[in-house]
Amino acid sequence: MRVIRVETSAATILLTEAPEPKVRDRQTGEIAKDANTGEALMTIGVVYIEDGESSLIKVTVPESGITEGLSLGSPVSLVGLVARPWETAFNGQQRHGIAYRAAAVAPAAFPAAVGASA
Repeated sequence: MRVIRVETSAATILLTEAPEPKVRDRQTGEIAKDANTGEALMTIGVVYIEDGESSLIKVTVPESGITEGLSLGSPVSLVGLVARPWETAFNGQQRHGIAYRAAAVAPAAFPAAVGASA
């Protein structure tokens, strides 16, 4: 499947869920690992706000990409954010969606308001 780079420079991204290990198998509790490096993967929840619209999304990040100083409700930057469409059959039903992945998540600043005076 094609990987689509997501341009985030015009967006405000707020952390809504703290990093948690990504579970590969719910029955065994096995933690998901990166296919290339074997590194443990984490998930975070964010609200992505751009052009007056917002979306709640989950983003997968390698454990080494989780930066210190993250706090809920604060702005973050998602380094190297990509979207990957997926489709699968589960219990005889077709399912599809978009998976988001970033190389790293780091604290950011709120963008300056357009037209704001100092």
